[in-house]
Amino acid sequence: MQSQDTILIIDDEKKLNDLLTRIISLEGFTVLQAFTGKEGLKLLQQHDVLLVLSDVKLPDVNGVDLVKTIKEKKPYVEVINLTAYGTIADGVKAIQNGAFNYITKGDDNDKIIPLVNQAIEKGRAQYRIFQQETKAASKITFANIIGNSKAIQDAISLARKVAATDTTVLLLGETGTGKEVFASAIHYESQRRQMPFVAINCSSFSAELLESELFGYKAGAFTGAVKDKKGLLEEAQHGTVFLDEIGEMSLELQAKLLRVLESKTFIKIGDTQTTRVSIRIIAATNRDLQKEAEAGRFRLDLFYRLSVFTISLPSLNERKQDIVPLANYYLEAFAAKSGKKQPKMSDEFIALLSRHNWKGNIRELKNVMERVVILADNNVLTPDLLPPDFKYDTTNPNAIDLASIERQHIQKILARTNGNKTETARLLGIGLTTLYRKLEEYRIS
Repeated sequence: MQSQDTILIIDDEKKLNDLLTRIISLEGFTVLQAFTGKEGLKLLQQHDVLLVLSDVKLPDVNGVDLVKTIKEKKPYVEVINLTAYGTIADGVKAIQNGAFNYITKGDDNDKIIPLVNQAIEKGRAQYRIFQQETKAASKITFANIIGNSKAIQDAISLARKVAATDTTVLLLGETGTGKEVFASAIHYESQRRQMPFVAINCSSFSAELLESELFGYKAGAFTGAVKDKKGLLEEAQHGTVFLDEIGEMSLELQAKLLRVLESKTFIKIGDTQTTRVSIRIIAATNRDLQKEAEAGRFRLDLFYRLSVFTISLPSLNERKQDIVPLANYYLEAFAAKSGKKQPKMSDEFIALLSRHNWKGNIRELKNVMERVVILADNNVLTPDLLPPDFKYDTTNPNAIDLASIERQHIQKILARTNGNKTETARLLGIGLTTLYRKLEEYRIS
């Protein structure tokens, strides 16, 4: 499961809504609550929701009809209709409108989680397709990569050299160091720049679904395969395929990928004929693939084929001088997005950014800057806008009472959101379940 997986529950029966929220939150999902169709559609527009659980009988709209509206607004979102008194007619209409499933309330709650997981997995796949289809026309090149530190400039120099070739590339580095940005830059400065750049995160799919996404299938290959489907490898013909988190791929799929690298051919699921492709593969991982291979978790022959040319991307902690330029870049972007005047960073704010241990690298910095832009009330960014872990000396955690700071910060965000716990959890960057646990721990009402 991914931390960004968000589920929206729309049900005017508060007790049931709260019960479902608690059950699903305990599985690690982020859960949003709405009690009318109008509230639900508003939250749908504001958040990256992958799944909606909607009551059929809502105060302002029929939940079956709501499915169609949701699909029109965000086609990749899956919907499960819940009803107290199911009818065949409603069930048929719900499925026709695009619902993932139509179930009766009161069914064994143990069944809801497997169903939710199935719908989320499909939602992830649909969202990936949606992102590819609606990808911005702007192309990322090396000129878009921010940073003057020697570590990042050395990586850019290597990437520029390999971009001009057709060699397979393996990008190494911690999570959040910008591996997809580098992969995109390599593609758009290569001879394949006019052809598709297709990215997929191997950790986002089960082995079976990843196989169908990559290789495609023939009609009748399995239940639900009503027509032929091209896989991403075929969709990227003459272009580049970026395989992120390649270390998460199953050994069986690794063997099939090796065949693609060696012969430029593969066999679709349910097919007997081979399909030939001309593609460049760029892979990325935060794992040590050689050690994984020695442990039997990754094919050594595939490792050698992927690592013809490796580039190690530095962590943000290894390029401290780039923190402020990156922060300013995101500050400008998020201020423009929110319609605010771009605030300036105070010296104290910059000092805390520079001292922070960026475990999440650039991705963490991006999230922090988005949060402070939302919270900022004036033109100067001050330390109190930063998350609690910025407020104390990491070499001496007892120097300041961290719990007190965290309690105060949670209270401040709650006040800003007028007590909206879902929005508070989002701004804090924690799950709703975690927020409730902290509210109880700190006795915040």
